[in-house]
Amino acid sequence: MPPTAPSVPAVPPDAGSAAVQQRIAEVVRRYWGFDSLRPLQAEAIARAVNGEDWLLVMPTGGGKSLCYQAPPLVTGKLTVVVSPLIALMKDQVDSLALRDIPAAALHSGLTPEQAADTRRRLTAGELRLLFVAPERLLLPGTLSMLARIADSGPGVGGIAIDEAHCISQWGHDFRPEYRRLAELRSVLPGVPVFACTATATPRVRDDIVAQLSLRNRRVLVGPFDRPNLTYRFLPRAAGSASLGQIKSILARHAGQAAIIYCLSRDGAEALAEHLRNAGVNARPYHAGLEPTRRAKVQDQFKSGDLNVVTATVAFGMGIDRSDVRCVIHAGLPRSVEAYQQEAGRAGRDGLPAECVLLHSGSDVAKWTRLMERSAKEMGTPAAVTEAQTALLREMARLAGGFVCRHRALVEHFGQPFDGANCSACDICLGESQDVPDGQTIARKVLACVARFQQSGGHFGAGHLVDVLRGRATQKVTERGHHGLSTFGLLRTLERRDLSGYVDQLIDQGLLRRDDGEYPVLALTADGASVMKGERAAVLRRSVHVDAQTADRAATRAAGLVELAPAEQQLFEALRYLRSKLASERSIPAYMVFDDRTLRELSTLRPSTHDGLLAVRGIGERKAQQFGPAFLAELATRAAEFGLALDPSPPDAAPRRHDSASRKA
Repeated sequence: MPPTAPSVPAVPPDAGSAAVQQRIAEVVRRYWGFDSLRPLQAEAIARAVNGEDWLLVMPTGGGKSLCYQAPPLVTGKLTVVVSPLIALMKDQVDSLALRDIPAAALHSGLTPEQAADTRRRLTAGELRLLFVAPERLLLPGTLSMLARIADSGPGVGGIAIDEAHCISQWGHDFRPEYRRLAELRSVLPGVPVFACTATATPRVRDDIVAQLSLRNRRVLVGPFDRPNLTYRFLPRAAGSASLGQIKSILARHAGQAAIIYCLSRDGAEALAEHLRNAGVNARPYHAGLEPTRRAKVQDQFKSGDLNVVTATVAFGMGIDRSDVRCVIHAGLPRSVEAYQQEAGRAGRDGLPAECVLLHSGSDVAKWTRLMERSAKEMGTPAAVTEAQTALLREMARLAGGFVCRHRALVEHFGQPFDGANCSACDICLGESQDVPDGQTIARKVLACVARFQQSGGHFGAGHLVDVLRGRATQKVTERGHHGLSTFGLLRTLERRDLSGYVDQLIDQGLLRRDDGEYPVLALTADGASVMKGERAAVLRRSVHVDAQTADRAATRAAGLVELAPAEQQLFEALRYLRSKLASERSIPAYMVFDDRTLRELSTLRPSTHDGLLAVRGIGERKAQQFGPAFLAELATRAAEFGLALDPSPPDAAPRRHDSASRKA
């Protein structure tokens, strides 16, 4: 039986402030098991209950969905959620069902009978949330049905637009169909609009507000920093050596969930095959896969049966798995916004996770060709293409920089970053250092490019490296470059290191990689200044990563206390139980409890039903469903590992119900 509308009396929007706040607190505690909200969440929910428009910008994992899921349980009215993916709709509906919240979706994956039942429940006033894609929402039949509901019965309390950045041509994932959402104002004139996104610069925020005609222009922007994530931006090794980089990163997260983003479908396929040959169970995911195979990979990853996915940007938006411990970018993302969203899929439960970006100077040229080809095929306006190219250049500048990664990301989105050291990135952890004689190396590289140009030629990075290392290849000797004064100037450097330095000079704007069938290098004006000694160039190299030290730093940065060895054993036992319970119900494990909740169970170790309700993220419905099994496991395993139940009095137990530590 699907959940029915909550029986708890609703508070009308014009109720007094104290009554509204009390009802909000009751709903959040009962259905989500949180005793507190972050200030922006509390404000967004209260404003939604009062019928006000808003735009909420909060990073992935910050708890945006709670801001539009809770209001209909307070007001008793329907909230329509605009969502771009069927998988995302299904995840949210399934998760809400576990909390006994009546929700449904309308999409092309439903049978006629399922669609008819959803419409029946909708018109009967049984639903509190309806998820629908923008294209289906804007169909005349859907709009007329919603207009009738708005004029009768419980009414429509709000339109929530998820992934709202898609409405802006300055956003990283512009979708023309989102522009039409402004039409909702004429069909449902009195219904408030709630827009949500994880990534939006000030320019994109202004565009969203204007496109949706948001009343009062209320923009709520949460903190962009994700202190539980450790960022590492590293030059990608040349050729097959990059596979070694990826394998070493995955080795730090053996048995844990990881996503590897690739620039192309072929790259995702090849990398998955290489990893399987190396003993890592990895599967590719991209839009070119046969739909059944693609859906299977996604379902396996969500359920925990598969831990490593190599994917294009087509993967991730519909993935709500909270325990992803590692996100690797095998190439430069197309924008800082895309990187923030994709990397943000790590550590959604608030626990430490690692995000590694492997980049090369050639990535910009690859993305540029892809964008130009796509624009030509789709007939994309030139202004949109230019905006996307500008976002790519900004990402290249950020990747090639050597400032604190947390600071760079936060300041990109227009917020200040407090503190001199984040303790959670390669720069602040001291994992990179200046290359001795970096200025001299840079000048020799730039001088060699200048010699090419003086002789009337332009050549690629591979040829440049061969000349500098003194390799008399056929191509080098045919062009007489073995006779250049720069031939062999850097013969003592390894090819991988020298190739990385060339990429750094491109990232710093000292060399330019010209597009074409065979990309070639050219000296820039800034590069000429360095070559002449008029300005400095800095080259960096990575040093050994002590994974244990880095993990401890990330734990501290996330504000967490390390588990004792026995508590860690208990945590693993609870993870196994969670997996078993999820498998029995054919749902992803994170829908039972996330890792942060299991971690708290391992430290608080409650022995009663009331004790369970004191644990962050355990509401009444989940305590009823899963509580007996977890209480029994806690009692058995605590005794086995020499741990006491209820280690502190109930009134002294920490009540860490921070809803923003995960995506509600």
